[in-house]
Amino acid sequence: MSQPDASRKTLAFAALLLGAAAIAFAPIFVRLSDTGPTASAVWRVALAAAPLWLWMRLSPRGAGAARLPWKSLLIAGLCFAGDLGAWHVAITYTSVANSTLEANFAPIFVTLGAWLLYRQRVSRLFLLALAVPLGGAVLLIGPNFALGGRALRGDGLGVLTAVFYAGYMLAIKSASERAPTAVIMAVSTGVAAIALLPYALATADVFLPQSMTGWLVLIGLALIPHIVGQSLIAYGFAHLPASFSSVSLLLQPVLAAIYAWVLLGEAVGPVQMLGGLVVLAGIYLALRGS
Repeated sequence: MSQPDASRKTLAFAALLLGAAAIAFAPIFVRLSDTGPTASAVWRVALAAAPLWLWMRLSPRGAGAARLPWKSLLIAGLCFAGDLGAWHVAITYTSVANSTLEANFAPIFVTLGAWLLYRQRVSRLFLLALAVPLGGAVLLIGPNFALGGRALRGDGLGVLTAVFYAGYMLAIKSASERAPTAVIMAVSTGVAAIALLPYALATADVFLPQSMTGWLVLIGLALIPHIVGQSLIAYGFAHLPASFSSVSLLLQPVLAAIYAWVLLGEAVGPVQMLGGLVVLAGIYLALRGS
């Protein structure tokens, strides 16, 4: 591997980790929002759309609409709408640690999709690396499995989120071959906002923020997890294998659990802490085996 390629991959990996740290704030903002969960989902992308479209227009490669991978961009936007529509409800039904971790079961579906769509081979060490963080994931959320009822429905929505999230990651990986990060973020965000609006209007008990603080929470949700976090992740996906990138994002639920403990007072027990350490170990193995 040449020095420029190695430097680019190092930068892409750093972008993935920073992106994971940023999107881990998403469930915190959703919990603090004074709108309904589906309303916060549509506001997240609606408020992010204008800055992202401005970024796209200012980008040197932002022109040339006829050459853009519109199919991949449309799929990315629709999958992200499904992701947010399921996940924001899951966050309010179950714990932050549960909902975030279940959403990050996506590596299972990403690895399967990358093999089916791109014939992307993975090593035995990588398969071990995939199993290790998922085992840590079970430890992290295991204490809440027996709650049932509303919490169980939240867990189901968390797993559904993972399916949509995997579709989104595979689509942006495909789109990144012919479109820069600015275009991917602007178009997919716009599609997600349009797709989520009727869903939110039909289901949200409170659609508009009730105070200036409520607006600031939604602006923070749009700025930190979406504009910053998802843009960094889209850049990372453009320069690294899809399977490895998705495993690296398992750092997100570990950080989300820490944020929820510090900011919301959600306790993390010793078993869950052990699960977090196992997740980090799996990320390291994925780096070695990808």
